[in-house]
Amino acid sequence: MTVDALPDIGAVSTTEIDGLVIRHARSGAANGVPILLTAPWPESIYAFRHVIPRLRQTHPLIAVDLPGFGLSQSRPDVMAPKAMGDFVIKLLSHFKVNRAHAITPDVGALAILFAAAEKGDLFESIALGSGALRAEMAAGVLYDLIHSPTGAFATVDGAEAVGDYLKHASELTPAPIIEDFRKASAGRRFEDAVQYVRNYIPDLPKLEPLLSSIDTPILIIAGKDDPIVPAANGQFLAERLPRNHYVLLDAQHRAWEEAADGYTGEIAVWMNGAYRSQSGRT
Repeated sequence: MTVDALPDIGAVSTTEIDGLVIRHARSGAANGVPILLTAPWPESIYAFRHVIPRLRQTHPLIAVDLPGFGLSQSRPDVMAPKAMGDFVIKLLSHFKVNRAHAITPDVGALAILFAAAEKGDLFESIALGSGALRAEMAAGVLYDLIHSPTGAFATVDGAEAVGDYLKHASELTPAPIIEDFRKASAGRRFEDAVQYVRNYIPDLPKLEPLLSSIDTPILIIAGKDDPIVPAANGQFLAERLPRNHYVLLDAQHRAWEEAADGYTGEIAVWMNGAYRSQSGRT
């Protein structure tokens, strides 16, 4: 990647799904179980710059900015974990995927759990983490955003609202990607995205009783020093999902970047076959 260029994460394009224009990148092998990757917030599909080159050797890949995140369109009725889970099911149908692995850090983790509870046969395995499982288990700025009043950031340029996050991220992430992240929150986009985490309050109590019914093998992978989604959230999941493997990396929230080799390596081993041996909690 040159100084001014975005990395190669595949053929980046947009498509309309359920009336929304969704940005995605496709790449990878012609055969094999496809992998769906959903971008963390407030980042974008370029957060997977380390993961995609490793996995596209063996799997077809579809990296997606979910509605309201990255550079995909938003709509109020999908900006909640349960509704986003329903959207994920529609998205896989749109791409004619009958069964997939999924990599869903951060906000996507909750959506994919709802989707797996609703339609478990869609998922061969899942890798997730860095997502709060109860509103009260979030910390720091995420806790504040969850409990912020609707419209609190409606008149704020969202690019400024994520300024501190992007400054910290720029220590590891190249400038062209940081600019893509900035655009993802610009204008009112940040307020629209915050509505998703505000809906943790009504939605997450509905998710908890569903966890024990999810039979999909799930890799829980997160940073042990995450200041906004403490490791207790991963432990919470590990104690409730029937088939899971829990890995803590030497990282904070952005494990996919701060511990890129470990994050990518764990997921590659998992999706290239380790998930098949997952018969219970470890």
